[in-house]
Amino acid sequence: MLKVASYDVVFQEIPGEVTLALNLSGCPCHCPGCHSPHLAENIGEVLDEELLDGLIARYKGLITCVAFMGGDADPEEVRRLAAYVKDLKTAWYSGRMNLPKDGFDYVKIGPYIEELGGLKSEKTNQRLYKRVGEEWSDITSSFWKKHL
Repeated sequence: MLKVASYDVVFQEIPGEVTLALNLSGCPCHCPGCHSPHLAENIGEVLDEELLDGLIARYKGLITCVAFMGGDADPEEVRRLAAYVKDLKTAWYSGRMNLPKDGFDYVKIGPYIEELGGLKSEKTNQRLYKRVGEEWSDITSSFWKKHL
């Protein structure tokens, strides 16, 4: 069972998308330096089809993507709910390194390692992939600011 600790409409998590980011609790990864350590707790409202429908309806016409931020404790439920989402792209941010990407339009993998930084760091171990047809493209570099 997944629980939503919080959610927001965001513009930077998935490049080129207006994203409903669902912050899922119960994270088993416990990455040192995690920016959201409270998400390791079992808090929030149960994420089911009714709640998902309500959130999507609330932001209909504004969002282009739904991102499951976490959910590593129940990956099959993340997949099931992503498959339930219609007419929007889906993304999954996971702290795991090896994650099947099928069923999503975007997948971010990799634990947060403080000395390497997150996706905005060129040293990061984390990767964001975008599905392009049947292939996957690593778009992590789209987070790196180019300096003239």
